[in-house]
Amino acid sequence: MTLQAIRYSRGCLEILDQLLLPDETKYFSLHDTKDGWSAIKKMQVRGAPAIAIVGCLSLAVELTNSDVESVSSLKELIENKLDYLVSARPTASNMAEAASRIKAVIRQLAKGDDYKAEDAKLMIIKELEGMLEEDININKNLGKYGAEHLLGTYAKPPVNIITHCNTGSLATAGYGTALGVIRYLQENEKLGHVYCTETRPYNQGARLTAYELLHENIDASLICDSAAAACMKEKNIHAVIVGADRVTANGDAANKIGTCQIAIAAKYYNIPFYVACPRSTFDPSTQSGEDIIIEQRPHAEMTSIKGIKIAADINCWNPAFDVTPAELITGGIITEYGVFKPHEVKQRLQDKA
Repeated sequence: MTLQAIRYSRGCLEILDQLLLPDETKYFSLHDTKDGWSAIKKMQVRGAPAIAIVGCLSLAVELTNSDVESVSSLKELIENKLDYLVSARPTASNMAEAASRIKAVIRQLAKGDDYKAEDAKLMIIKELEGMLEEDININKNLGKYGAEHLLGTYAKPPVNIITHCNTGSLATAGYGTALGVIRYLQENEKLGHVYCTETRPYNQGARLTAYELLHENIDASLICDSAAAACMKEKNIHAVIVGADRVTANGDAANKIGTCQIAIAAKYYNIPFYVACPRSTFDPSTQSGEDIIIEQRPHAEMTSIKGIKIAADINCWNPAFDVTPAELITGGIITEYGVFKPHEVKQRLQDKA
């Protein structure tokens, strides 16, 4: 049974508190966008697709339980709430993409006198709710394309994969991006072994990816972040597959800190390096990785684990993400429309718009 990180019915949203995993499985309710913003900022929910879904569904819940006087006041409310949600973790582009899309809908509704406020509100709620099912379908297509490209281009089964951070059911609506490719390989008996990094300092790999791999009965091992190159040398790795929080116009990809050094090692060992992400992660308005504002996280994430001090009282530099240059993404960028080389992703995805 696939893990379910997001539970939703109209007017009610619950999410799995990922700060408590793997020790405790606990859901809690989000009642409005303030709760949504807090859950995203605290990383109780994380993963670019899941951030967008939870942010938008928190707005859906707030709208369901709110009265609106006019379509114009509804438009102002929605635009303000969406801008607020985007500010929680601005490096990831999925929430910003969703906000832009919802704003376009409400602006169109507000142009004339064709809709009553309650009717317009219901249309926006339905638009927000549609993201859950849409994300699962997108990820299943993405998983299929990625697996077939790997097997058709670089490797024969069974294949051994390295992945970094968490990109599965806990980071999406319920299937996964990079882990979606791995899940598809497993479902079709093409997977050998998966090596997941611990992903310091927040340990998303050790706490979350390892938890998901065990839950799915996938043959896997946890490795230290610093062991990735040695693993490539010793363990017959066929591909590295990671997710992304933003892909720029030139094909650079921002992902969890530590991704770039894995890509460099993969290039040295001639192992294809893939980035798996939905179209909503692509940001054509940002020209390159140099233009991405990288989120800085609290020092305490490095110096302590679950409140236990593990480091001296030293100043910390703790960026949440790094940027992998397009030339290191040698396998390609896996999307729901196919697998594209970084230099062609802008044109290919804009053709699908």
